[in-house]
Amino acid sequence: MADEPLVLGIETSCDETGVGIVRGHTLLADAVASSVDEHARYGGVVPEVASRAHLEAMVPTIQRALKEAGVSASDLDGIAVTAGPGLAGALLVGVSAAKAYAYALGKPLYGVNHLASHICVDQLEHGALPEPTMALLVSGGHSSLLLSADITSDVRPLGATIDDAAGEAFDKVARVLNLGFPGGPVIDRWAREGDPDAIAFPRGLTGPRDAPYDFSFSGLKTAVARWIEAKRNAGEDVPVADVSASFQEAVVDVLTRKAIRACKDEGVDHLMIGGGVAANSRLRALAEERCEAAGITLRVPRPKLCTDNGAMVAALGAEMVARNRAPSDWDLSADSSLPVTEPHVPGTSHAHGRGGAHDHVHEVSAGNLYD
Repeated sequence: MADEPLVLGIETSCDETGVGIVRGHTLLADAVASSVDEHARYGGVVPEVASRAHLEAMVPTIQRALKEAGVSASDLDGIAVTAGPGLAGALLVGVSAAKAYAYALGKPLYGVNHLASHICVDQLEHGALPEPTMALLVSGGHSSLLLSADITSDVRPLGATIDDAAGEAFDKVARVLNLGFPGGPVIDRWAREGDPDAIAFPRGLTGPRDAPYDFSFSGLKTAVARWIEAKRNAGEDVPVADVSASFQEAVVDVLTRKAIRACKDEGVDHLMIGGGVAANSRLRALAEERCEAAGITLRVPRPKLCTDNGAMVAALGAEMVARNRAPSDWDLSADSSLPVTEPHVPGTSHAHGRGGAHDHVHEVSAGNLYD
């Protein structure tokens, strides 16, 4: 275990400042500072508010993670950070902090992909990922089906949302029901008391001529809003539990149906589900039921590792170190639309075998206060 890479990961793609420390596939620390309460009054994430919250939380969260892991900064073998996709300003805070720590410590820097990190975090729960692995990623910003032959270098998108992501639809429906923000957890709770068959809400992009792996939840969201509006206009009470259960069932039905189809079509016998919506209890239950029926092994991390966190970034960073992938250069920048086909952003000098940048930083930081 001592020979496995010890990596600190920083995640700031949205509203949570996450710092994780892993050694190989072992999680040592997972510290999170969330600004969700600051966004609740607006009914959604405000980028400038998120960026300022990251600035305030960064150093204390890193210190908390190091203390929790029982290691010093100088023990680290590398620093990993989400370079994209995400909110530009929020990403810049994390990238800037990671560069500063890596430079001061004389450690290699790895700018990694947020979506690939969501896949890699499962290694902290269930061990090394099978190759290939089918991944269904569902969150407030993403609904994607991805095929990963090598999590550090080969991730292929099969399908994605063409409008609202699943998590975004949960938030919007919760707003119409006056349930507050974020919508996912509260709708999940209400749905447990409701009838998922009470209302026949539509299943988007499930027709024979529709893209087999793409998702669309905008029409579903609109259908729910109109149904609620009709009830209120008629002076009738809105059955919140039944609406929540029926809406949730429509979402998870589509997600799991398309994921199983993708596994069968690609001949893959493992399905990994990640992202914030993967914490949804009904999605987990239906995925388990359908995977078992199809002979597919299901891998879903525990709920805390499904939402944005630094552990997932550290996990992918550790994999980069273990597989001897090239570190990023010091001109690493945030890329709000970084494609998932780029699991990490290697430095051009390292990619061409010239090295130099990190050798130099070891020299200039030899006598700094971190040693």
